[in-house]
Amino acid sequence: QVQLVESGGALVQPGGSLRLSCAASGSIFSINAMGWYRQAPGKQRELVASINSVGGTNYVDSVKGRFTISRDNAKNTWYLQMNSLKPEDTAVYYCNAAILNTGTWRVYWGQGTQVTVSS
Repeated sequence: QVQLVESGGALVQPGGSLRLSCAASGSIFSINAMGWYRQAPGKQRELVASINSVGGTNYVDSVKGRFTISRDNAKNTWYLQMNSLKPEDTAVYYCNAAILNTGTWRVYWGQGTQVTVSS
């Protein structure tokens, strides 16, 4: 069994910063791509950032230059550093990853963490 647990969501003022963490645990043989998605009320879930096994990254245009995704392979953990936060960044943030478990690759999701940007 594999579990992803997010942390770091909070209420922050515009212009502030937060760092989200996602830790994977369980019977993990390998983790390939890792990512962060978000879903705001009334909107579809969107990919915010992703990082592949060799460190290549991808960002949605709205967060480029403000958010940074990184990974610590030794800890099976990845992060989303969010700077210069805006009210439109308010959403539930979900992490996901492609994980090799008992011989099968599957995509796993975390439970979500709330980020609210408001004064």
